[in-house]
Amino acid sequence: MSFGPPPTGFGSAGLPAWVSPTGVEQALSEAKAREDWAAYFGTLAQSRLFFEIQKDKADTTPSATHAVFGHDPRVTGGRIWAVYTQGMLPAPEPHRVFDWSYLEWFAKVWKPTDPPTIVVNPGSPCEAFLPSAPPHSATWAQYGEQAPARKRSMRLQTLRVGGPLHGSVAHGLACGALLCVNNGSFWNAMAWHGNGYPGERKRLREWWGITTRHEWQNYLRDLLACEQHSSTWDFALGLRRTIARDFGGHVDTGYWRQAAANVIRANSEGSIAVSEDGVTKTDPRPESEVEARIEGVQRLIGRITRYEARMRADGVLDENRYVPSVEAWDLGRASKMARWGLGARFGTLAEAESAVVQAGRTAALSYKTWQEYSAGYILGRSLHFDEEEFGDWYQHMVEAHRILLSDPGSPWLNIPFR
Repeated sequence: MSFGPPPTGFGSAGLPAWVSPTGVEQALSEAKAREDWAAYFGTLAQSRLFFEIQKDKADTTPSATHAVFGHDPRVTGGRIWAVYTQGMLPAPEPHRVFDWSYLEWFAKVWKPTDPPTIVVNPGSPCEAFLPSAPPHSATWAQYGEQAPARKRSMRLQTLRVGGPLHGSVAHGLACGALLCVNNGSFWNAMAWHGNGYPGERKRLREWWGITTRHEWQNYLRDLLACEQHSSTWDFALGLRRTIARDFGGHVDTGYWRQAAANVIRANSEGSIAVSEDGVTKTDPRPESEVEARIEGVQRLIGRITRYEARMRADGVLDENRYVPSVEAWDLGRASKMARWGLGARFGTLAEAESAVVQAGRTAALSYKTWQEYSAGYILGRSLHFDEEEFGDWYQHMVEAHRILLSDPGSPWLNIPFR
């Protein structure tokens, strides 16, 4: 079956070689070149296909689909429905946004008033023209309907073009790579579309309670300042760093627990401070409150040491090493929050890029290596979510950690941490 006229000029002598952004576009281009449409649609059926939507209507009724159709003079009548694989999406613009679905969906929702032709990746060597009206649409829709279960495998995904591979922006993006590997997204996608405009809005609303630009800015600022995790975690880990510095590195857990109790009691005895404004007096804290805090911190110390023991067994931490801080937990999320906000159009590409660079710079001041940074992130995530179950919240990060420290294309193996 013919799937429409080829773009003028493709394949002509003298044109520069085309570099496909990802393996998806490469597979589509190769299948098209040999006219293997079964392979073409088999690849397409496994891929998210993005299409432009009307932003104002998506804001008003996000549950509905508000597609924006285009024009192509090569098609009779000119009207087309342009769809894009992830690697072919244009850079984000303030008022141009996208949603996505799978191949078979486009045949199911088509109406007689819609364009008669769907164009996949317009203007590229992997472009294809699909008749969108039945019964012709059944020819390509069947590949989606019969596609194997679309499961996101945990693997490193990299943009070959369209995303930085080296430099300060790439370093900051790599700080969010654990989440990218876990979520199946491109680690170096600075021009972020993610789950599409409605999906990114939903992500921020449901997971963070963010519905406005101001709220996004506040969360991003706090994450970059490493203020979005428990101060009690900082107290416990900071105390261990102090003990290690004073006593040559090794910190006995019993001594750490007792030191925590001593510091909490000392800080709870009340004090008198004299300044230019006069004398300020603080009363001692109630004994029951002090003991409850001591118990809580000592329980936390136990959790930290057990997670670290497990991370050593799993190869995340080297023997006799410990996690210096959990700032990575905030900085990794900051690297992603910058992009999520761009995808939701709460921020601009320039703002997101600046935040990503800042996340990378702060991480380089707090840690020495990617492995140390990763351990800090995994501990913070586990303390926040896992409740010592060593379940998916922990295991998925360990798997992502191993991928990032073993895949030859990993940014953690190709970008110096400092």
